[in-house]
Amino acid sequence: MRGIKTGGRVAGTPNKITNELREVLKEVAMNELDNIPALLKEVTPECRLQVLVKILYLIVPKVNDDTQAYFDLKQITGMNIM
Repeated sequence: MRGIKTGGRVAGTPNKITNELREVLKEVAMNELDNIPALLKEVTPECRLQVLVKILYLIVPKVNDDTQAYFDLKQITGMNIM
């Protein structure tokens, strides 16, 4: 009986567990936001740069242009990033 729905949630019904988990994770993340500056001050410059590179996409939108500039962070900083 493949392809025929015989039970479970109706299509489009949100998953309750997923929504609850997202809310819990959102709360944990929001509580940690105030700690980020202090934590970044305690780590090495290399680690700080790695964190900033990884979260940069949350702040600056990705450029979808064929002419975008590419650069090598290792070449610029002398650090092995990622």
